[in-house]
Amino acid sequence: MTARGTTTASRTVKGPSSGARLAGIDAARGLALLAMMATHVLATFESDPQLTPTWIGLAFSGRAAALFAVLAGVGLALSTGKQQPLQGPELWAARRGIALRALVIGAVGLSLGGLEVNIAIILVHYALLFVCVLPFIGLGVRRLIALAALWILAPPVLAYLLRPWLLSADPPLRLGHNPSWEDLPTPARLLGDLFLTGYYPVLQWIAYLLVGLVIGRMALSKAAVPFLLLAAGTAVAVISKWLGIVMMEDWGGRQALEAQIGDPAYPLESLLQVNLAGVEQSGSAWWLATSAPHAGTTLDLLHTSGTAAAVIGVCLLLGRLGNWLELDLLLPLRGAGAMTLSLYTAHLCIMAALHDQPLLPGWTVEGVYWAQAVGVLVTGAVFASLAWRGPLEWVTHAANQVGSYRPALARQPTRLR
Repeated sequence: MTARGTTTASRTVKGPSSGARLAGIDAARGLALLAMMATHVLATFESDPQLTPTWIGLAFSGRAAALFAVLAGVGLALSTGKQQPLQGPELWAARRGIALRALVIGAVGLSLGGLEVNIAIILVHYALLFVCVLPFIGLGVRRLIALAALWILAPPVLAYLLRPWLLSADPPLRLGHNPSWEDLPTPARLLGDLFLTGYYPVLQWIAYLLVGLVIGRMALSKAAVPFLLLAAGTAVAVISKWLGIVMMEDWGGRQALEAQIGDPAYPLESLLQVNLAGVEQSGSAWWLATSAPHAGTTLDLLHTSGTAAAVIGVCLLLGRLGNWLELDLLLPLRGAGAMTLSLYTAHLCIMAALHDQPLLPGWTVEGVYWAQAVGVLVTGAVFASLAWRGPLEWVTHAANQVGSYRPALARQPTRLR
């Protein structure tokens, strides 16, 4: 018996610790990474006074990070029993492993928080999300569906009620920068920002991981499931976005918010299309009616969860097509998706090195993005071909193994006496 399985003269039987992944899930994670990088490098608004949205902002803002979070939930489900969630000592061991993995991710995020970079870094929020969903990873799909629905409905209202109180504190419980080690001495301010006032508010974003757990608990290997994800996700995304636009434009929501803001030059229409992060969203219940990216509202959560499910469905279908053709169509994407922590960290370090620096002669911002995108895909393809883990993935895997370790005696079934 090896770590990979049991080898016989005729075949190799993979054991439960083989670490085999669904290619489509890793490919979707690779797409999420590329889309997040696009919003970091390329302009999401034009430089005119109206902040006219660019196609990058319209296509990827809000959706890329949400896909990343939903896939975190999918990964947790796949590593904790898939359709049959772990129970008993195995579940507690898995929780310990996930908690240690989150600790490593959080430490990386806090270290990167000191970089001079105009990017909202997700890693500390990501780590906290892992910890917050630990109580739910033992639930079956029906309970997870009910819990996800409740979380999509209730926390946005709770956040709307709590945010003014946090922002009126002295000092306000908002960092205004990426979390770093220097913020640990002020835990109230740090946690207030992580959960409610920051770029990726954990209170609402738990919904993404719950949606991901639902998807991961489904029979993803069955042919009908990817089609279901694509159809249902598209329908939810379209209906929720349409409803948000109707309430803002036809029912008077945007006019009410513009009257509350009181500044005719404020580019609210553009922000509603691309990004509401940093906007206080208080003083009018109409803020709860928008489906704008990074609004953290019910309609925003529904829309971005729907798009994430649809993308996962497409990637699963492409994976099945590749199997049918006996071609690894998704190799570069799935390779990148299997080592997103390392590649995301490298991307942030590159952007920090370029921050406030003039580009080299002949280079454009678009060139900077495509150079990094090609580097990500090539690196992913090489690592996947060689069956290597990324350097930071190796560390998180080791932490997970340490946390979930159970002595052999503890794994022995209890004998009847």
